[in-house]
Amino acid sequence: MLQAELAKLRSNCMTRQVGAVIVRNHRQLATGYNGTPPGVKNCYEGGCKRCQLRMEGKIESGASLDRCLCNHAEANAIMHCAILGIEAGSEGAILYTTFVPCLECTKMAITIGIKKIFSLSSYPETDFGLLNEAGVDVIQLDKAKIHRWAKELANSYDQSK
Repeated sequence: MLQAELAKLRSNCMTRQVGAVIVRNHRQLATGYNGTPPGVKNCYEGGCKRCQLRMEGKIESGASLDRCLCNHAEANAIMHCAILGIEAGSEGAILYTTFVPCLECTKMAITIGIKKIFSLSSYPETDFGLLNEAGVDVIQLDKAKIHRWAKELANSYDQSK
């Protein structure tokens, strides 16, 4: 989960930073973060008009998602596996994500065979019924504990200097 927290630091979305990691057999297969596709102006540079309108208070959170140009972190991790030819879903791959996936990312995760998702926060558009029907376990971790570990890592880095 710490890797997902690190991945979200690369996000170029102005409204929400999300990170995701796909792991199999205790090995990291792919990471993803949310943001505009390669070659498209970054979200924070005006690349996504929907996010701009949301920041201006003209669109509510969760509204007009079909107009958002940003790829979600989970989708980026799944596409990363596809680009590299990694079969992520076999042998019980696990998705670690800083938010429970939206409906579209949930469908992708189910399609590739993800059977367990660890997350730090809920997402209003998540379809828990679909996840349950597909036999996907969703475990929400305590964000405070993850942040404690991150702080310990940062402190140990500072002490090694």
